[in-house]
Amino acid sequence: MRDDAPHLMRIASSRTHRFGSALIVGCIVAIASLPTAAYAQFAAAPPTTTPPVTTPPVTTPPVTTPPITTPPVVTPLPVPGRTDINSAMSAGMAITDLGSNFLRRLGNQATYGFNTALRSNPGGGGASESTETPRYRTWGELYGVSARTSSQGDFVGDRRRTFGGVAGFGARVAPGFNVGVSVDQSHTGIDVPLALQSATLDLTQIGVNASLDKGPWTWAIAAVHGFGNINSSRDTGLGLAKAGYNARIDGVLTELSYFWGIDQSRVVPKAAFEYVHSKTGSLQEFGGLDPVAASGATAERSRFLIGAEVGHYWIFDGKILDLSAYGKFVDNVSQKFDPITVSLGPESITVQGIGESRYGADVGAAASLMLSNTARVYLNYDGKLRAASQSHQGTVGVEFKW
Repeated sequence: MRDDAPHLMRIASSRTHRFGSALIVGCIVAIASLPTAAYAQFAAAPPTTTPPVTTPPVTTPPVTTPPITTPPVVTPLPVPGRTDINSAMSAGMAITDLGSNFLRRLGNQATYGFNTALRSNPGGGGASESTETPRYRTWGELYGVSARTSSQGDFVGDRRRTFGGVAGFGARVAPGFNVGVSVDQSHTGIDVPLALQSATLDLTQIGVNASLDKGPWTWAIAAVHGFGNINSSRDTGLGLAKAGYNARIDGVLTELSYFWGIDQSRVVPKAAFEYVHSKTGSLQEFGGLDPVAASGATAERSRFLIGAEVGHYWIFDGKILDLSAYGKFVDNVSQKFDPITVSLGPESITVQGIGESRYGADVGAAASLMLSNTARVYLNYDGKLRAASQSHQGTVGVEFKW
């Protein structure tokens, strides 16, 4: 037993030595593997996940939108244009001018210096005044007129062309007292290009005149009454709007002249007063786009004319050639033009009529050839010059006496 004890102690010591060595080696290995394990643990560790921030929902109170009510679409009513009746305004101007022109010709016939010279010395060349006897006469004329009016107010301007004829009859009922009656028939074309409008005027005028000679003085009076029809046309872009209506003119003129003869020449100062009244009927267009209606219009004009005629005549081969010219200052002392109401359905507007300038001039010239004591042919020119309008008339005529 004793012999076995040392042996057992050696065995135990040997085992203890081996156990300690193993423990030491295990500790070293464990210590050496600590960084690697830590690194492996760090590397293998999942990434840190930040929990999402949860924002509590914002509760917006519901917005109550009131219902949108769409107003009904209102279609505007068409309104008449301010230039829609320019042709009617031009026609009113034309009829007034034609009446005035007729009065002027009647007055010039009565106070024409050459006629006065013949009445006081019908044989010419110093023949005795006692040869003058009452006699009848008749005459005929053809004439043309070119006229235009510039723009003014709502009127854009026009051009007018007139062709007409006159037939008359006169009588010397007593020495120095003469009467006459004549008829004027004319056709006028009216063009208002800027307003795309046109019209025609057919006018009949009846005129009477009378003159009284007292020495070198002559007093004359003339009156006219006229009536006619107007047809207008307006281009609306979708067809023509047309209308037809009537017209009327009345006028009077009185003129005083003084004959101053110097051998075969003469100077005849003249002074006159003229009044005209014209009226156009109401109209209703038909056809085209938005045809309009318009009220009738009335125009009145009073004026004084002061001027003189100069002339000279020559006698050759039993004939007498007379040349003359005249000029007159014109003062339109009063002009009245009714406003015109233009309607399109329930809508209406008012436009003002047109007239002449306050002051102006009338000028003219004449050539007369007396073929015998009973026959005469003549050419006349008459011009009207105003600030916003002009008129030029040429006349050819023939006169017979018996």
